[in-house]
Order: sequence, then C-alpha cells, then structure tokens
Amino acid sequence: MAALRREYTARGLRKAGLEADPIQQFARWFHEAVDAEFADANSMSLATATTDGTPFVRTVLLKAFDERGFTFFTNYESAKGRQLAENPRAALLFFWAELERQVCIRGRVTKTSREESEAYFKSRPPGSRRGAWVSRQSEVVANRGVLEQRLDEISKQYGDDVPLPPYWGGFCVAPSEMEFWQGRPNRLHDRMLYTRQPDGSWQISRLAP
Repeated sequence: MAALRREYTARGLRKAGLEADPIQQFARWFHEAVDAEFADANSMSLATATTDGTPFVRTVLLKAFDERGFTFFTNYESAKGRQLAENPRAALLFFWAELERQVCIRGRVTKTSREESEAYFKSRPPGSRRGAWVSRQSEVVANRGVLEQRLDEISKQYGDDVPLPPYWGGFCVAPSEMEFWQGRPNRLHDRMLYTRQPDGSWQISRLAP
C-alpha cells in the first residue's frame, strides 16, 4: 500500500484567479468536469451524523445548484433522511480525479418545496419513479423477490403516470464553507477556503496542504 502514490502536476490554483462567489467558482469547475465527459461528474459523497455524533457517508447525485446551495433528492424516511431531520447539517465532497481536484462543502440543510420536488420527480424516467414507490429505502427486506413483486404491483397500479410519493423529495445544502483543492507536486496542494461572513459575503483563505 505504501507504494501506491502519484504526483499531481496538472495545474495550480491562485487566489487572484478565483471567483469572488464560491458557487460561481464551483460552476466553473463543474462544467469543466462535464465538458471533459467524466462519468458521473455530478456524483458526490454526502456525510451526515445522528444527534449522538455517529457519522454516515454515502454517494448521491447532485441534481441542481444555485445561489441557495446544492440539491439532491431522496426518500425522506431513509437513513439519511432521518439523520437530516434530527441534525440538519451535512458535508459534501466532489472528487474529479482526472482533473486532480476536489471540492468540500459544509452547511445547513433544508427540504426543497413540494413544487420543486414534484417538478424534478416528473423529469425522471417512469422506471425510476416506480422505484421510489417500491423501495422503503434503508429498511430490511427478506429478498429481492419482495422488491420485484412490489414493482409489478406499482406498474399495474400507475403505469407510466407515477405520482410523487408523500415521503420523497429534495434536500438543499446551503454552504457556510466551501474548500477548493487542487493537487500539486510534492504534496504541496493548493487549498482555498471560502467562509461565509455575517453580512453574506465570502472570505477567501489559503490553507496549508
């Protein structure tokens, strides 16, 4: 394992070249990842914690971002949904290995409106919409046959006109901190931290690698 290493040499990151707003800086990096045709450029690690501090992390997909924050959709009754209801704080991590970049985001979490959840749900393929009804996410199931039977029942009940389940919708992470990491030689990586100030502006600091 000790021999598994690589040098990061693609490019650097200077404070003078950063956008003043981290959402705009994220947009630059995100669109570069998409333009490079990376598979699942919108995949991100989502870290949550219970009220007693037990951490959980999993991979989810970013479905929107704007000045409010970063939005993903899920079953509100899932493990992550319950954890965010108890402790509405989360961390996100994007890692684009080919660009030698990662973005770390920390902030408070709120649910999206029912209207926003409905609009996104209707954009999903019928199979994905049926899946939202079939899976009681994070619950124990006896076997896969239970899911397949439930899928057949939902398909017969709704066909392709699948409504939004009452327990399903979006979460938006409103960032209080965003860190942009660019790999550099000799492990002297560039790390730029945006911290939201009380007046809503952003302070940018360089961190030691």
